[in-house]
Amino acid sequence: MTKLSVNINKIAVIRNSRGGNIPDVIEAARRIEGFGAEGITVHPRPDERHIRYADVRELRKVVTTELNIEGNPFEEFVDLVMEVVPTQVTLVPDAKDAITSNAGWDTVRYRDFLREKADLFHSKGIRVSVFVNPDVDMVRGAADCGADRVELYTEMYAREYADDREKAIAGYVRAAEEAHRLGLGLNAGHDLNLDNLRYFISRIPFTDEVSIGHALISDALYYGLEKTVEMFLERVKLK
Repeated sequence: MTKLSVNINKIAVIRNSRGGNIPDVIEAARRIEGFGAEGITVHPRPDERHIRYADVRELRKVVTTELNIEGNPFEEFVDLVMEVVPTQVTLVPDAKDAITSNAGWDTVRYRDFLREKADLFHSKGIRVSVFVNPDVDMVRGAADCGADRVELYTEMYAREYADDREKAIAGYVRAAEEAHRLGLGLNAGHDLNLDNLRYFISRIPFTDEVSIGHALISDALYYGLEKTVEMFLERVKLK
């Protein structure tokens, strides 16, 4: 059964735009879990322009499902993860000034680097997921790095979905099947939304987790947070 992990970065963006603590990202996480989400995702960046390192420390105290911390394993990020010890760390190769994640790892080129980080996080019992493009070779590389899971970067699927959903999903199915064959868990994220999520899960039903933030928080402006979480859960569970 696929789990829904809600990325709350955009809630922090709204808070940070005015200063103070409105909206309260900790309270938002509590409510999102209460509405049925099975995980909370955060992606702290070095400039703390949305989720702050202090937020992550506070979230660890209150999240009762799974806490997933995403990011490029720069020194300060590694230190934070080793301190907080989340359920899962997702390694993403974004630059320090990146607006959002825009590519997966070259797991062949960076094999030794990623293996070193995976070994370090495993020493704390943290599940390691590596963000990859829908490329069979990159999936195999992630297995060689010692990852527990891969997270498929779904921006291309979301972009092409409206024109030809079968063509859009084809490469993801191949990459997912290779991950499954290798014994890797499978996550997915980036631009998944109420329109394209159900089809993705129906074609790759062994997806362990989807991480969704921007679309979900945006939809919550129209439908309300509780209703929106319910709508995304409905897509994930194929009801």
